[in-house]
Order: sequence, then structure tokens, then C-alpha cells
Amino acid sequence: MRNETGISGLPVGYRVVVITLDAHSAGPCDRAAARLLADFPGLSVDVHAAAEWGENPQALVEAKAAIATADIILVNLLFLEEHVQAILPSLEARRAGCDAMAGVISDAAIVKLTRMGALDMLAPASGTMALLKRLRGSSKPSSQNGESKMRMLRRLPKILKYIPGKAQDLRAWFLVMQYWLGGSDTNIESMLRFLISRYCRIEAWQNCAAAPPEDYPEVGLYHPDLPGKMTTDITALPVPQKPVATVGLLLMRSYVLSDDTAHYDAVIRNFESNGLKVIPAFAGGLDARPAIEGYFQGTAGVQIDAMVSLTGFSLVGGPAYNNSQAAIALLENLDVPYIAAHPLEFQTFGQWANAEQGLGPIETTMLIALPELDGATCPTVFAGRNGPEGCQGCLHKCQAAAQSRAMAPCHERIDSLAEKTLRAARLRQKRNPDKNVAIVLFGFPPNAGATGTAAEMTGADAQSPSIRNKLSKLTYGFLKDPKYLSQIRANLQQHTKSAAAAELSRQQSCREEIAALAADEKSERDQSSKDRRDAKVNLASALESRIKGLGPYIQRLVGLQTK
Repeated sequence: MRNETGISGLPVGYRVVVITLDAHSAGPCDRAAARLLADFPGLSVDVHAAAEWGENPQALVEAKAAIATADIILVNLLFLEEHVQAILPSLEARRAGCDAMAGVISDAAIVKLTRMGALDMLAPASGTMALLKRLRGSSKPSSQNGESKMRMLRRLPKILKYIPGKAQDLRAWFLVMQYWLGGSDTNIESMLRFLISRYCRIEAWQNCAAAPPEDYPEVGLYHPDLPGKMTTDITALPVPQKPVATVGLLLMRSYVLSDDTAHYDAVIRNFESNGLKVIPAFAGGLDARPAIEGYFQGTAGVQIDAMVSLTGFSLVGGPAYNNSQAAIALLENLDVPYIAAHPLEFQTFGQWANAEQGLGPIETTMLIALPELDGATCPTVFAGRNGPEGCQGCLHKCQAAAQSRAMAPCHERIDSLAEKTLRAARLRQKRNPDKNVAIVLFGFPPNAGATGTAAEMTGADAQSPSIRNKLSKLTYGFLKDPKYLSQIRANLQQHTKSAAAAELSRQQSCREEIAALAADEKSERDQSSKDRRDAKVNLASALESRIKGLGPYIQRLVGLQTK
């Protein structure tokens, strides 16, 4: 067969395998593979998500089997040790037998397995290649500004283009990274075409044309009603009539570029239906600061009443690392309520609904604990992927779409998220003197007069002003009376003593009830034993009477036998 690209051949069964953190790239890869079949008969492209391995061990088995027969292997976004250690031996075993293996944006152990033509990142570097590898930079994650990293990433292939020899394979490695980070359907298709044409062993497929990576904004805005769905102009965003508040939404750029946005669309629609103006912003490079500084803050000051992160990850570092100090500094300057919501990355809806512990340990750490270290509040699930069983966790009873690995919204949780956000935004709009503040105190040990005596409460530490003083400076006027907190503490101590007395009484009642139950049980056991003994005696007596009654018959039988 022959086609318009000039590539000919029969189906040969050629396999490209992608190992990545989650499945949001599966859509672009599937669509690209379908288009590439006309040019590369027999080509298959498989995406395996490490996030699925914990809840579904069979998924890990399938990933290892795919690697064992893969011709080109691309590994990216693997940072968690358990993911790296699970797949590393399989990659090492296949490295020499495949046409090419590229590790990008991953743990150093994964990146070092890269082998693309003359580029072997396990081999000792010397001369020009050593210089170029230093130019490549460390494979370890860092807090360097994502936009500056992308500028360098776009610049390096242009420089390397003019260096002959092995540098061209290093240039190819940079281009693969650039294709992947700009993960639209067009870029994923071009990346696959580029890798196949350069490293495939099938001569008929070599040297075909591949378009260079398309550039997309590193920092920008998304809205389903925008032409092209993306913009960098905040005035282009739709605005509801008479909005009651403005909310900044943080999105993952990779989901926007891969057109896996049904969960984002559901949040935007729901918020707008509640009268909220939304500013949905994204930033690349695992760092949300450029989006926040570019669209949520301005020359006129803060532009939002609340901020909601829909990424599920920490503000600075994403899934790779966590720089909570940088995030705290940013949030202190922003000074608005910050709510964290996350899609399920490591479980399906069904697995989450049926699990006794709910979220698994990885999601609890990455999607709950790390954002809370930044200062996030009200963590909640708002999206995920449906397994074949769908989800029976609420009245919506969502069913899985056939053969879909795209994100799906959790409408019940999005309703709750919208309500929480609306309340937080309205609270922020109130003057401090008009707010009611509840203070929850932890007193330990109990009944020892320690309630409310911590340094932050009393101001005993000269370096740490008391809560009363801090709130007074924020114009919470009801706390200006210096006797106020003392009265609160006295009331709490009295309440604690009363509660302790009630608890002691309850415990004594419980002990008495337990003793009474034990006595009843013993009495029942004794009566039962007596009843059993009486029954045995009665049975023995009855048997004895029966035997005596049989005596005459036995004598007659004996007499008959003697005759």
C-alpha cells in the first residue's frame, strides 16, 4: 500500500509503549494512533498509568508485559519511589532490546535509562556530550520558575540543531520533552511520528516528516465557551450578570492541552450558576505562582474573593516535590480563602466508594496532606475516572462511558464545593467587626486547669502575641476587653469540671450495669447446670425403670429357648 506521505509497507506489528503517572494522556495517544495507522500499518500505542497500579495489581502486570515486547518506550512523570521501583527492573531488562527508550521529567533512575541512537545516558560522558549534558541540567525537580525552564527547553533544540553527531540525539530528547509538555493531539501525533521516523528499525518508516512542537501558552486562561477554549486575555472570559463574588480556579495545563476537561467544565458551569464569576487559570512547570500572580493579583490589588485549586497537588511542585514555604509566602500576600479540591488519580470512583478507608495512602499524602501544608482548607474530591462498575456512591449512580479513560465530574461533590466556595467568598467580603468567630481550645491533661493556657492563647511568650491581640489588630472589636479571654477560660474550666463529673458518673453506671449483667449470666449458667444434672438423673431413673419392666419378658424368652 502507498499513501500521501510516501510511506509504504504491510502491517508489521510495531509497539510504542508510554508509561506515565496518570491516564489523561490516553485520549490524545489513542486519537493519534488511529490517525497514524494509515502511515504506519500495524502500529499500536499503549498508555499505562502508574497511578492505577496500587489499586489494580493486574495493571502493573500488563505494563510489564507491554514493556517486554515494546519497540519504543517513553517514560515520564514517574517520581514516586514505589512506582519507580515497581517498573525499573522491566525497563532495565528491555533497554538493550528496543529501538529507543526515553525517560523525561522523571526520577533520575528513570532518566538515566534513556537510550536514543547515540545518546546513552548510562554511558560515561566526555567532551562535547559532557558539556551538553550539563547544559541539559539536573533531572531532579526544583523550584526554578517553570516559564524560564520552558524558555530554555524551546531554545536548546534550536542551538543543538547546528551541532553535528551525537548532539542530534540529545536534541531529539529535548524535542520529545517539548512535545510531551505541549500535550495536545497535534503534538502527541507529531512526537510519535518523530520517534518512529528517527529510531524505528523498519526502513520504510524512517525519515518521514514530523512537524515541530506547537507552542501553547505556559500561563493562560481556560473556559469552555472561549473560541479555542484558551486565551491569555482576562477580558475575554465570560462574566455572569451581577456576580456575587469572584473565584480564581487553578487548573492543570496538561489536562487543558489534552482536551480532558469535562471535570473542569462541570465546576465552571456550577459555579457560574451560583452567581460566581470564575477566572480559570493554568500554569506549566509544576508551579502555580505565575497563574496566581498574573491573573488573581493585579495593579489594583487582589482580583478574587476566594481561590480553589482543582489540580489536587501542592501549589509549588505539583506531583514532583513540595515547596510549602514558597506557597505560604504567596498565600499570605494573596490573603483570600484557599480551598483544595482534587480528582481521583490513584483510584476509580467505584474503588473509592467501596473502600473502607476511602482514599488510599498515596492520595491522602499527595492530594490532602501536602496541599494542607501550603495552607489549603476543605479538601474534597470533585472528579475521577469510572471503572467498568461505574460508581454507586451517591444518588447520581454514574455509569462508565465505554472505553473511556477521561476524567468525569462528581456532581454531588461539585455541588458541595460550590456551596463551600460561595460561603467562603461571602465571608471574605464581610467587615471583620460583622463576623462571628468561634475558638476551639484543646486542653490537656484534662481537669488540670490547662485549658486555654497555651502560649499563643495567653501571650506569655514575648515573641508570640496572643490570639486576642492578633484578632484585635484585625478589628475584631469584641476581643478588646482584656478580661474577655480570662472569662472564656474560667467558663471552659467550669464546663470541663462538670463534664468530667458527668463522665465519672456515666462510667460508674456502666460498671454497675456490667456487674449486674455478669451476675445474671452467672445465675443463668448455674441454673442451666442444675437443669442438666436433673435431666441426667431423670433419664437414668427412666432407663432403670424400663429395664426392670423388661425383666419378665426376658425370663419368658429364656424359658422358651431352653424348651
